[in-house]
Amino acid sequence: MFLDQVRIWVRGGDGGDGAATFRREAHVPRGGPDGGDGGRGGSVYLVVDPGETSLRDFRHAHHFKAVSGGRGAGQRMHGKAGTDLTLKVPPGTGIFDDESGELIGDLVASEQTLMVGRGGRGGLGNVHFATSTHQTPHHAQKGEPGEERWIRLELRLIADVGLVGLPNAGKSTLLAALTAATPKIADYPFTTLEPNLGVLDLGDEDSRRPTIADVPGLIEGASSGAGLGHAFLRHVERTRILVHVVDGSDRDPEWNYNVIRDELAAHDPALLEKPALVAFNKMDRPQATEAWAAFQAARRAEGVEAVAISASEGDGLTGLRARLAALLPDAAELAEPREPAGVVVHHIDSVGDAFRIDREDGVLVVHGKKIERLAAQTNFEVEESAERFQRDLVRLGIDEELRRRGVAAGETVRIGGSELEWEPDEWDS
Repeated sequence: MFLDQVRIWVRGGDGGDGAATFRREAHVPRGGPDGGDGGRGGSVYLVVDPGETSLRDFRHAHHFKAVSGGRGAGQRMHGKAGTDLTLKVPPGTGIFDDESGELIGDLVASEQTLMVGRGGRGGLGNVHFATSTHQTPHHAQKGEPGEERWIRLELRLIADVGLVGLPNAGKSTLLAALTAATPKIADYPFTTLEPNLGVLDLGDEDSRRPTIADVPGLIEGASSGAGLGHAFLRHVERTRILVHVVDGSDRDPEWNYNVIRDELAAHDPALLEKPALVAFNKMDRPQATEAWAAFQAARRAEGVEAVAISASEGDGLTGLRARLAALLPDAAELAEPREPAGVVVHHIDSVGDAFRIDREDGVLVVHGKKIERLAAQTNFEVEESAERFQRDLVRLGIDEELRRRGVAAGETVRIGGSELEWEPDEWDS
């Protein structure tokens, strides 16, 4: 089964907790803090593997989490870093944030890598919190949770030449005749239900080896999702050249030709600006022979080149190869990724002091990257750590804003994954 769109959940590993320990040695009766830091969590990466041609590895597995970091220990021993998780994807994979629809990356080049789930930072051990006035801190940070989100992977095949046309136009037969590919071929519509790829041999004296894709048959309304719709129209976006295969034996080849042109334009007008060639197929049949002259004249009037062929009999394929060879770029350019070039979208991970407070389902919820991170790294069972967090609330102005919003004693305040009960006497600065 060809799979070209999947939705998966990824999460970086959690950072390990820092340790709150003290030196305990016979000759050091009052040893100071020696808690080590937690290890960072592993991150989740996507990497391009040219050997992959679909997203079939994600057909059944949809949840992926990297390994968490190890806990810190006494004697300033740091926790072990979590192992990164690497997932292989085929060239031409676009990655989108599933919630916002925002593009995260567009991977086309071999070994191109994108982080999609950042591992959490390890918590600091209590050795970092000793001061001249507080030499025995029991406070240590918990590890930061790993980044988690749902992402959508969309594959757009990277091929130099794309074959498009209505069902049963002969695209699979043409692909088999031009390459060593062995697609399923039958004389009925929708034989091909998934794209097929092959390598085009341009002749002994031409070292170029362009790839050619047989895109399953489109129908009228495909750009609006009819039939296989968008599932296959996106596979022609990255091609350098489009070969429009027309069934010359059809009762109306002109309509046949215009339907696909209209669908390409409706999906993306830029598709009609690509170098194109029309292959008028099935010239072994009398109907095609009769229709060829009028069809060729109409294409000449439009400035579109058309070539008469019979894919099943092999007639006209030498001329078709020659025209494709002339349209394709030289070997150096052919080796470069097709447009659009692969891109990784970099976002600044802002952890400023900004926050907002909303009331959701009767609960006051504090939103803000910095305060949510501090809450996640606080062990509220340790009094010293809880007091430190309360001082952070005052320092960031959150305490004052909560009071302004009329927070009442005993009311729940949610910050990230932590729910705290408001106790005015203890939260006063």
